[in-house]
Order: sequence, then C-alpha cells, then structure tokens
Amino acid sequence: MILVAGSANLDFVVQAPHIPAPGETVMGRDFKTFPGGKGANQAVACARAGGASTHMLLALGNDAFATPLENSLLTAGVQIHVVRAPELATGTAFICVSDDAENAITVAPGANLALKPSHLPPLDGVSHLLLQLEIPLTTVTAYAQAAKEAKVQVVLNAAPAQELPAPLLASLDILIVNEGELQVISNHPGTIASSAAQLDVPVLVVTLGHRGCCARSKGNWIYQPAFAVQPIDTTGAGDTFCGVLVAALSQGQGLPDALRLASAAGALACTRLGAQSSIPSHDEVLDFLTKQTPHTPEQLAQLKQFCSFDE
Repeated sequence: MILVAGSANLDFVVQAPHIPAPGETVMGRDFKTFPGGKGANQAVACARAGGASTHMLLALGNDAFATPLENSLLTAGVQIHVVRAPELATGTAFICVSDDAENAITVAPGANLALKPSHLPPLDGVSHLLLQLEIPLTTVTAYAQAAKEAKVQVVLNAAPAQELPAPLLASLDILIVNEGELQVISNHPGTIASSAAQLDVPVLVVTLGHRGCCARSKGNWIYQPAFAVQPIDTTGAGDTFCGVLVAALSQGQGLPDALRLASAAGALACTRLGAQSSIPSHDEVLDFLTKQTPHTPEQLAQLKQFCSFDE
C-alpha cells in the first residue's frame, strides 16, 4: 500500500495563445476547473495509472472547492484521510496553458498549510510514503523521519524546489526532481551528473521533459528516452510520472521497468487537458507501451550525452 501525504488544489485553467509577460494582458479562450495539487495528482496516478492500493492524507477547507477534490480522489479509488481546516480556504491554483502546451502556475496553498506532523496516520501495511513540497517543510520532514523509523520507503518529489534540510535528505530512499529542481537542491548549476554528485541519496530520479529521464541507483545510471506524443497540456505530467513510478516499485518492478511505465504514463498525460483529468488508466498505459518501438542506440547516446559529467 502507498500513502501519499500532500497537497490538493482546485485548478482554475485558462487556455491562451501564449503565457502573459509581466504587465501584459492576454485574451484567453476556454476556462475550466480541474482537481489538482501535486499530492492529489500523484495519489490519483498511483491508483488509476499505476493500479496500486493508495491512501492519501490531505487537508481541505470547509468550502465548495473541497467537494470536487474529494470526489476525484474517491472516484480514482484512493482512500482519503482528510484534515478539515474550516478557518482556511481549500488550496487553489491559477494556471495559464499556452498553445504550445507550456504553462504558468500560481498556487494559493490555503488549507494545505494546515497539515501538521501529528496528522500522520498509522503506517501499518504501508510500503511507500510519497511526499512533495506543497505542504509545510517541517511537516514533510517529520513524516519522512517517522516513515524511515517504521522502515517504510520514503519517496520525495522535491517540488516546488527549495533547499532541503539535512534530516529530510537523510530520511529519503528516493528523490525525484526535474532539471531545475536538481540545480536548486544541489546548489550546483552543472550537468545532470555533476549536480547529482552533490546529493547523497540512495536513488535519484531526474525528469528531463521531452528528452526523457535518468536515474542513479547504487552508483549506476539508467536512461529512459521520452516517448513521442503531440502535447496539448503538460500540467500534471510530472505528477503522473511520480505516481506511476512509485506504484510500479511498490508492486515489485525493477527501476528500469518502473521508469519506462512512468514515462509512458507521463507522455499520455501530456495529450489531455488538466491535471487529474489527464491521468490515463493502467490499461491505457500498457496498451500505449505495446505500440512503442524500442529506443534506438542514437536516442540513448543523446540522452547520456545530455546527462554527462563536467570533465
């Protein structure tokens, strides 16, 4: 069983020709609301796309925004442990999605900030604890330390990026970051490999957008090129990757196979609008993979070169 502890936000999404520059007003087109938040997205991905038994600890306000978030998690098969914070609004995010599938996101965390160390439920039967950084850092650290003591695998998607305290890093079994987050956390603006060398974690996974991803485990590097798709909206793709990766690992998959499944799920998520609404089913991920040809030696070589050491 996987326990996800983290954020849940209602996303307010506007499609526009391009993302506004500072001081610029852009005429948008469609407007919709979608259930989101990194924690909730990853929980839905664990359950729906990963097919894993999933629980989630989250905090919500006592308002109308909370209802679609709870419904989305329950519909995906996630068992929820809700901390109610009536004095705070449910978390929200304001997202502009451009015609080239890029996005700009502003988050108002609201009730997500109400999650405290004392709210962590019993960890009996939990194999993996999946965390992000949209709830208080002190709470994330406390959850990670408690899980480590209980011999639960601790996975942190360090987003949004910020400096990580040593006790949190020491509690991690797996750290998942994108290229920019890696540079912030390592405080080393070099290549992927040289930045990774600054971080002492058992497993480090780095997502690289359209290039794919790579991972360091026990001193060895694994490379997974991206699957080609026509993107519509990249919102939630990284969260989908994280959820499916942890789901696959919890079900006994090796890291290379887990990276392949997670990459396929993340690619599919880019072809649909919204965060949780874009997450594919487990069967869709498996069907997508049956239609993919093996990556060429040239693709692997290009990815390895991109991640190379500064030498």
